[in-house]
Amino acid sequence: MAKKLSHKPGADPRRYRPDVIETYIPQADTTLLQFLFEAMPQRKRTNIKELLKHNQIAVNGTPITQFDAPLKAGDTVQANLTREFYVFYHRRMQLVYEDDDIIVVNKGYGLLSMGTDKVKEGTAYSIVRDYVKWHDPRNKLFIVHRLDRDTSGLMMFAKNEEAKVTMQHNWNNMVLNRKYLAVVEGKVEEPEGVVRSYLAETTQYEVYSTQNPEEGQLAVTRYRVLKCKNGYTLLEVELDTGRKNQIRVHMKDLGHPIAGDRKYGAKSSPIHRLALHAQTLRFVHPITRKEMNFETPVPAAFASMVK
Repeated sequence: MAKKLSHKPGADPRRYRPDVIETYIPQADTTLLQFLFEAMPQRKRTNIKELLKHNQIAVNGTPITQFDAPLKAGDTVQANLTREFYVFYHRRMQLVYEDDDIIVVNKGYGLLSMGTDKVKEGTAYSIVRDYVKWHDPRNKLFIVHRLDRDTSGLMMFAKNEEAKVTMQHNWNNMVLNRKYLAVVEGKVEEPEGVVRSYLAETTQYEVYSTQNPEEGQLAVTRYRVLKCKNGYTLLEVELDTGRKNQIRVHMKDLGHPIAGDRKYGAKSSPIHRLALHAQTLRFVHPITRKEMNFETPVPAAFASMVK
C-alpha cells in the first residue's frame, strides 16, 4: 500500500531535507538479511531488522521486507535511513515507467486526466503529482497529453519543463505510434479502413463531424478489425491526428459507435463503461532521444465481449 500522506505534498512546514540513502552491492550470491548484517557491521542487528521491517530496504529499486530474499552478485541494495521507500499504489492507475524526465501510467477508466473548475483532486495528474512531491516537495509535474475521463490506457507526464515543452512543441514528430482498442456495436464489414473528416464543437461541448474545412480541424482515424462476435467488433485504432473525442465521433460516423458511448449514439453498455483503451504509446524520449515503446494487454472486459 502507498504511504498515506499526513499533509498535502509540498506543504510541510519543516524545511526539506533529502533522504539519507546508503547503497551496497553484493559481490556474490547471498540472501538479503545476511548481506545487510555483513554490509552494515557498524549497526546493531535489531536496527537492521527494523529497516527491513519498515520498507526501508530496496533491491534494484524495489522495496523488500522478506529477510531471506535472494540476492545476486551485482544487485543494488539501498537502505533509506530517513524513512520508508515509497511504493506507488492506486487501485485505478498503475505506474508503468519512470525516469528523471518522464512518467508513463496506465490510467483506469472514470478517472479525469487533470483537474477542472469543479474537480481538483483525485485526478490522474493529482495522484502522480502527490507521488513525485512525496520524494521532494520541490518536484514538479506537467501534463503532456490527455485521455478522456472514460478512456483507459497509457498516458505520459513530464517531470520538468524541458521535457514538457519538447514533447508538446514537437508532438507529431516525437510520437511515433498511438494505438487504441475499441469495441464497437455491430459487425464492421471492411477488415480495415480510414475515416477522415473535420471536427468541430458545439457550445454544449459536443464534438461533431463535418466535411467543411472552414468549420473544424482535420481528423484522420485508421482502423483494423481484430475480432467480431456477439454483435460487437474489436478494433485496433490508430490516430494520424489527436483531436478531442476523435475516435468516438469517427466510430459514430462509421455507423458503429463505441459500446457504452451513449453520448455518441451507442445503444448498449455491456461492461458499464466506454469500451475504449489506449493500448500502445511509442515515442522519442524528449531528453535522451531514445525510442520508447509501451504496450498494455487487451482489457479482459473487452475480450469477454467478443469471446
